[in-house]
Amino acid sequence: MSALTFPLGTALRWPSQVSEGTPRDPYAGVRERWRTARRRLGEIVVNLAEDPHARTATWKLPVSGSAAATARHLTRARLDDWGLAEQADVAELLVSELVTNSLQHGKGPVQLTLSVTEDVLRVEVADGATGMPRLREAREDEEGGRGLWLLDQLARCWGGTRTSEGKVVWFELPGRQVHAA
Repeated sequence: MSALTFPLGTALRWPSQVSEGTPRDPYAGVRERWRTARRRLGEIVVNLAEDPHARTATWKLPVSGSAAATARHLTRARLDDWGLAEQADVAELLVSELVTNSLQHGKGPVQLTLSVTEDVLRVEVADGATGMPRLREAREDEEGGRGLWLLDQLARCWGGTRTSEGKVVWFELPGRQVHAA
């Protein structure tokens, strides 16, 4: 699967939605995903800024071996608080993968952000490195290299964006309407 590259360095990926043997125009899906991505990215920014029901939580994680465990704990606790316990298992797994990648391949402080608007749970992991993650196929004898594959299979969509401080890698999962308490 190839990534779409946006002018500002944003790359998006979507899991395959077509079953084997289904004939299709290989570019029709790309064009539709491009239109959807532009629309979704704009909606997320607007919704986070204007939605009174939006919920956001951000934490700086320790740059140590305990960061992934801390991120899993924070993710599960916050999703339980927000009434999204049904998303906690998948979110925990994917958060753990992204935080581990940040520790292994990134630099500087790692930041975890969770946000919920309408029907979307968005998770972002930021670090100080500018190198973007690449989906690759791990060999059978490799211990690692499957985190982004899991992300690609389980997330609704995911991507990465370079920032002035490094990069943010994010993913989205289906959520549900959350009302402010």
